[in-house]
Amino acid sequence: MTDETAQQQQDSETGPEAGPEMVPAEQVKAALEAAGDFKDRMLRALAEMENLRKRTEREVADARTYGVTSFARDVLQVADNMHRALDAIGDELRETADSKVTALLEGIDLTERELTKVLEKHGVKMFSPLGEKFDPNFHQAMYEVPDPSAAPGTVAQVIQAGYLIGERVLRPAMVAVVKATPKGAANENSSG
Repeated sequence: MTDETAQQQQDSETGPEAGPEMVPAEQVKAALEAAGDFKDRMLRALAEMENLRKRTEREVADARTYGVTSFARDVLQVADNMHRALDAIGDELRETADSKVTALLEGIDLTERELTKVLEKHGVKMFSPLGEKFDPNFHQAMYEVPDPSAAPGTVAQVIQAGYLIGERVLRPAMVAVVKATPKGAANENSSG
């Protein structure tokens, strides 16, 4: 055996603690602290990446849902005009109209229903809050009406339906609200 081989065999038998390359405790402590620091940084980076992924998913979902907002708002004007056209022709005129006019009215009615379906397909839903409590987040009060049979602050009449897109208001409903009657006026009305 050579001297070199004998030295290697002796080093392997005695272990690393016996050799001149013994690592001081301070270096081990510093290495453990560095490893802990790197682990902390890695965990923070992973958490940031997960938060970024979730935020991106939310933004993409919002873009899908609310990306058509401007277009939908413009299309609502068309829907309103179609509804007004159909409302302008009363039941009496519908009954007395000849077959060509009746066919035209049915076509307009079908077109309006199809437009409503297309809007709903893209997340735009109409709401009509008649009889509900007035909510300024969803309703726009146009005027107040006296109505002793209804609670003050209740929607008494819907002038124009409102629309939601997803969970957001696309257009508030224009409504008339029951006004509160003064206590003296209520007593006069009930005694008179």
